[in-house]
Amino acid sequence: MRKLTLAVSPCPNDIFIFHALMEGLVPPPRGVSLDVRLADVEELNALAESGGADVVKVSTAAYPRFADDYVLLRAGSALGRGCGPVVVVRPDADPAEIAAAPVAVPGLLTTANLLLGLTGSFSRARLPMRYDQVMDAVAGGGVPVGVVIHEGRFTYGERGLSMYVDLGSWWEQAYGLPLPLGSIAARRDLGIEVVDGLNAAVRSSLEYARENPEASREAVRENARELSEEVIQAHIETFVTDFSLDVGRDGEHAVRVLLDEAFRIHGGEMVDPLYQPQLQSPPV
Repeated sequence: MRKLTLAVSPCPNDIFIFHALMEGLVPPPRGVSLDVRLADVEELNALAESGGADVVKVSTAAYPRFADDYVLLRAGSALGRGCGPVVVVRPDADPAEIAAAPVAVPGLLTTANLLLGLTGSFSRARLPMRYDQVMDAVAGGGVPVGVVIHEGRFTYGERGLSMYVDLGSWWEQAYGLPLPLGSIAARRDLGIEVVDGLNAAVRSSLEYARENPEASREAVRENARELSEEVIQAHIETFVTDFSLDVGRDGEHAVRVLLDEAFRIHGGEMVDPLYQPQLQSPPV
């Protein structure tokens, strides 16, 4: 039995997608067992960059940092419309201060940070911090402006904050495409049969979750940082889409366009990022 490390976030969308696979309700690839690890998005990006996980949820924008070692699965992604990060401020913030101050971001490798730069309106310094600390930093007066992701999209108003820019809407208007926020990366050296099996297993896990939504409810709630049922449901409905079953043609195009920008910024040569089932073997 070959043991592989599976690293995902504790956010409702990831727990919903992967619960059946993590709990053995659907089988992993033949001859494979999974050692599951839960971590923050920027921790996951760093884990991929160091090669520390076999299968790992990553910010799509971070992919150039580990493209030579990982290929992106077609299943399990957070990709869609109306799901982007939000730039928030305090209602009483001075516009001049907003324009000049550093921006709190949920990690320098996140898709949120890439989008912030692509707008051309936020060229100043970044203050990276855990995603769940950004709202506290802005609401508490530590910084005047920050980028919130995950459940922050639904709860910033409860903290007395106002939307300054919806980065997802900006992307959709600028590029006319759905937004690829996060992807599932698998080590290329696992080989085509294992990668193919992993992609099928992730898809089966999501199909099981959709057919049996109660099965994952308790696990989602336990990892949801005391979010309300309404926010949990909105989180899943927003970040788990049909693109999560398979990126499809439109999603694949969106991933490539985003990565064109990411490779331009990070450097390096663009590689074919997406695994193609049974059609091509990821190089080893």
